[in-house]
Amino acid sequence: MLKNGKFFLPPPKDGSDFKELFKQLAAAGAGRLLGSDGFPAGPWTPELLSEAISQIDSNRTGVDLRTVQLWFQENEKGISTANIRWLARIFGCDDPVATGEWQMELSAAQSRLAAKRRGLKKAGSSAALVAPDRAQTMSVDDETTFPAVLTDHASADRPVHRFSLAGRSEALFSRGSPLNLPASVFAGATALGFLSYIMGIHNATYVQADGLVKQVGFLWAPNWTLLFMVFLPLFFSFVTELLVFWKNEARYKLVAQSDRLESDHAWARHVEASSYTYWSVFLICVLFAGLFQWIGVCLIPLIKGGGNYAMDWGKLAIVRPEVISVWQEVVFTGIAYLYMCLCFYLFFVGLILLYTVVYDLWKVGEALKNQQKVDQQEINEVRLRVIRETFRCTVLGVLIAICMKAQSSYLASTSENIVAWLISDMSSVFHGLNRVNDGVGYRMPTHYSSLLVAVSACFVFMFAFIRLGGGSRFRALLWKMSAVVGLIVAGYLLIGAIAGFSILLGVGTLFAIYGLFDPGFGRGRTRELGNSRHVS
Repeated sequence: MLKNGKFFLPPPKDGSDFKELFKQLAAAGAGRLLGSDGFPAGPWTPELLSEAISQIDSNRTGVDLRTVQLWFQENEKGISTANIRWLARIFGCDDPVATGEWQMELSAAQSRLAAKRRGLKKAGSSAALVAPDRAQTMSVDDETTFPAVLTDHASADRPVHRFSLAGRSEALFSRGSPLNLPASVFAGATALGFLSYIMGIHNATYVQADGLVKQVGFLWAPNWTLLFMVFLPLFFSFVTELLVFWKNEARYKLVAQSDRLESDHAWARHVEASSYTYWSVFLICVLFAGLFQWIGVCLIPLIKGGGNYAMDWGKLAIVRPEVISVWQEVVFTGIAYLYMCLCFYLFFVGLILLYTVVYDLWKVGEALKNQQKVDQQEINEVRLRVIRETFRCTVLGVLIAICMKAQSSYLASTSENIVAWLISDMSSVFHGLNRVNDGVGYRMPTHYSSLLVAVSACFVFMFAFIRLGGGSRFRALLWKMSAVVGLIVAGYLLIGAIAGFSILLGVGTLFAIYGLFDPGFGRGRTRELGNSRHVS
């Protein structure tokens, strides 16, 4: 039937519960606009249905995509009273009379689903999808979900709810607004900057034994300003964007529509498979990079002296107690190192998730390779998107390592500030000077931690290169990306090692920043994909 230019089906009134009724209507495409040929446009998908409901004029809040996905899945989640109204508008094709009939039918179907579930609980049926300890407190129209972990002893229908560091960490990137994580990191760095200003160490200097006045202010340190206020928030933004794209769009396009529930569980299993990796990274970041490093580099030198570490804002109380006291410095450095270690844990979580996306896409591509009904062009589009976002994250990872090593090398140099240090190194090439060995032989733990950051970021890019860049589909683009990554890695390795390293570092940084804005390096997306049409 045709109603308001849409495909209309009257309420069947056959006693179906909500799940049965919704499954039939979604498959038929009830409420969708007719195609140009006058036939139904096809079945509903969660994305199309959530978009249609959100476009209803009187619906100001819209509907969450995850809520609509629950309606499609084989579970006992029902529908809330508020959403019955909007779904009735869709199935009623915006006709007042038909909408009222569908509202009554959907309400009755919801009641039948609730009655069926109560019967299953009374009978103690093992088919119930809700954990027994929560069955008494959850209503059938509850459309929210909680993290579930699939273990060897749990089936796809009965997830085991327990704490999972991997699942919780992944949820920080994939749930809520994509702005949450980058904004939180930026806010933390801003708060530390304000605290340093209040304590007077934001623009602090001290006089060395040779009479040199050296700048060691907090706001002059790129590993605490550029790193946490620019590069790390950008890194989290790119990872979040790619993860949401893969989970909610790309994976559903590549996996058959009937396997949506299994698709969610398959991704959860991939994330949970790296559980030991998440715990290892968490312990290393919190205990070694955070607690032990703070004790060795800041706490002990502040209280007892010694340590043979370069003077910086974290130990300024030793040489300038009139600016900040020792205990103020202890508290401030403790907060700063706690913030730092948690941020770097999330950084490595981002790299693990990038690796997981690449691995998952590779496995899905291998499974679909021999299926003739699969559009290989669509797979190549997803691969290109993943490669580009992985390249951006790799570039940002190396830039983070550069900030760390550059600040550490500057503190050991004989320059007044980090800008003068870079300019002096650049001018030394033209004047035939070699000031590489002018610095003091301090311990530099940041050199080691920055190397771990750079190597980890490059490893993920190499993995994506190998798994997704096979054949000649993206060969030219991948080699351009590899050249840029190699250039900035070379600049990172040569910091403080040779005279004139700043020239190579500057050139590599310019190419890297350009790659963040245009990861295709001037080669259009359509042209890239056009070169790969022969594989479909």
